[in-house]
Amino acid sequence: MPISLQKGQKVSLTKGNPGLSRVVVGLGWDVNAFDTGGDFDLDAAAFLLTDSGRVSRPEDFVFYGNLKHPSGSVEHLGDNLTGAGDGDDEQIRINLTAVPANITRIAFTVTIYDAESRRQNFGQISNAFIRIYNEDTREEMLRYDLGEDFSIETAAVFGELYKNNGEWKFNAIGSGYQGGLAALCAGYGVDVE
Repeated sequence: MPISLQKGQKVSLTKGNPGLSRVVVGLGWDVNAFDTGGDFDLDAAAFLLTDSGRVSRPEDFVFYGNLKHPSGSVEHLGDNLTGAGDGDDEQIRINLTAVPANITRIAFTVTIYDAESRRQNFGQISNAFIRIYNEDTREEMLRYDLGEDFSIETAAVFGELYKNNGEWKFNAIGSGYQGGLAALCAGYGVDVE
């Protein structure tokens, strides 16, 4: 039975699951019925962060343009251009035992591609969620439904995995940002052209 989280809630992934190493982070969303009529292309990404809260190099940003971290520990399983269908829209595979020692947090974000010119924002998105399941057993471990508290934001941090005293924990964040992917990249120390 998965744990259903509220915003700001933290839970340990590894404490009750000794030997857990391979998980999949699934992110999903639906477009509200009153949308702009154009396609919504939402993009999930993972930022591998050091204690400073920033990436140590550009390759620590895993997204549709860099699908696999050099360590092999984080892999984006592909870009969904429309968000159509049920279940996860995009997935990111994590091998917890292969995450480099200098990485202490992995933030999972979703941004709206080309949001400004398409006049799109998270106020037009519903049923957004992040979930984590054990890749080996396919068992869903936790789920966080973000709710509908967004309006003009074009980027959101859904949640993050973080190391604490040798354990991997998850924090349900659910914070929205204006400025899309560029704002998130700037905040996490990724240079964008």
